[in-house]
Amino acid sequence: MRMSLAQRVLLTWLFTLLFLIMLVLKLDEKAPWNWFLIFIPVWIFDTILLVMLIVKMAGRCKSGFDPRNGSQNMKKKVWYLIAMLLKLAFCLALCAKLQRFTTMKLAYVFIPLWALLIGGMLELGYNIFYVRRD
Repeated sequence: MRMSLAQRVLLTWLFTLLFLIMLVLKLDEKAPWNWFLIFIPVWIFDTILLVMLIVKMAGRCKSGFDPRNGSQNMKKKVWYLIAMLLKLAFCLALCAKLQRFTTMKLAYVFIPLWALLIGGMLELGYNIFYVRRD
C-alpha cells in the first residue's frame, strides 16, 4: 500500500496543525496538560515514518534481492533512521526538561538536535558537491 504525495502532505499538515493547536493551548495556560501529552501528534507521525522506513529496509531481506543494487539507497535509509532516532531523543529530552523530570542543562537537551542538524548539513554538502552527475 503506497500513499500518494497529496496524502503524505495532508497527513503531515494535519499532525503539525494538531501539535501546534495543543502547544498554543498549553502555552496560553488554557490546558493543564503534561508536556508528553502535547507531543503525542509528533510521536504518532514519527512512529508512522519509522514503521514505513523499517518496512522498506526489511524488504532487502526477501529472497531474490541483489545486495549490489541500491547500496547507496540503503545508506540513505540508514541516515533517515538515525535522523528519526535523534529527533525522538531530542523530543523526549525536551519534554523531560519542560516537565521538570530531570535537572539536565538545556545545552545537553539540544545535543541530539545539533547532531541532527550537523548530519543534515553534511548530507546536503555531500549531495551537492560529491554526487556524480552523468
